[in-house]
Amino acid sequence: LPVQSQTPTAGPCGLPTSRTTWTSSTMEKTYDMTADCTFSTSSGYFLRVSSGEFTVNGNGYTIYSDPEARAFQVQSGATLNLNNVTITGHNDATHPVIDVRGRLNATDVTLRNNRAKVAIEVVGSGAQAELVNMRFLNNTTGSANTSSALRVNVSAIVTLRNAYVTGNSGGIYVIFVLGSSTLNVRGCLTFSGNTGQNLAMSQGTINNNSIGECVGGGFATVTPTPRPRKKKKESLPPTPTSTPRPAYGASYTALQTETGMTFEAAYGLDSGVHFRELDGAGIGIQSIIDAGPLAALDVYGYVEQGVEVCFPQIGRVVFLDARTMPRAITSLPATVKNGMTCAYLNSPGSLVLLPN
Repeated sequence: LPVQSQTPTAGPCGLPTSRTTWTSSTMEKTYDMTADCTFSTSSGYFLRVSSGEFTVNGNGYTIYSDPEARAFQVQSGATLNLNNVTITGHNDATHPVIDVRGRLNATDVTLRNNRAKVAIEVVGSGAQAELVNMRFLNNTTGSANTSSALRVNVSAIVTLRNAYVTGNSGGIYVIFVLGSSTLNVRGCLTFSGNTGQNLAMSQGTINNNSIGECVGGGFATVTPTPRPRKKKKESLPPTPTSTPRPAYGASYTALQTETGMTFEAAYGLDSGVHFRELDGAGIGIQSIIDAGPLAALDVYGYVEQGVEVCFPQIGRVVFLDARTMPRAITSLPATVKNGMTCAYLNSPGSLVLLPN
């Protein structure tokens, strides 16, 4: 038999060029993405892990799908580790974006704007998933399917530690546990703007320990509040939620150009969310000022939809909650994308980037 190469074959974006590469019984393989990827396949999954253990370090890049293409399948006995990657554009209503029959370990993974049976399905006796700092954003399922974000079925076991589940629609449920399966909720779990029942079970078990462990991190369970997708016409500017603030929102295009920051909102940047750069007086908390902020930003208006802010420097992010007085200070989980520090929020307040 030929000796297996110790150097995986990778394509232009750092991922393998063929599904047959994703089979290994003798070694682990690791792929580091070096650019965004676009995949297309007329049948089957783009990347199917049949055996062995594979790791994809997304390094903040995105995997895009052409219409009718599927993303990942992890077969029984195999393991896939996904880190710091976004998967978007899936358009196959009869299959999940990620189909787990073996084991999935996912950290800092975003599933955004996919149309699928469900974003992630973990199914089968022995199927397991450890999902950490997940974002399920604006995924849609067909009316015949039961859940839009996560489905745990047939004796599978899933641990979900910290997740934003925002703007998902189309199913009866958003997260559904059934068939003697178990979902362990840890950290903080945020639901906002979804359609359908957020968290439900049928002949399954949900162990929700999020209340005891949900400390800081910006994750908190909230009651979904329907919001218009378009900003209403107003004769007056939005009411300020923190001070000081000008009577109007700064132009996000000008602010991005001037500061190097980037912004994303679930329903678009013209949906009623506003940004303003802060100085020390705007931060207004001496202990934060003394820590030497690298950058600070006020985010207000329609923030409940879910907003991501990326700073051009590397550091740690704290959140000053505009809903409390004095403003509560919490640390936000942050990811590094293309050399930028990115954080996610869904309530008005100030983001401050501090040195590590």
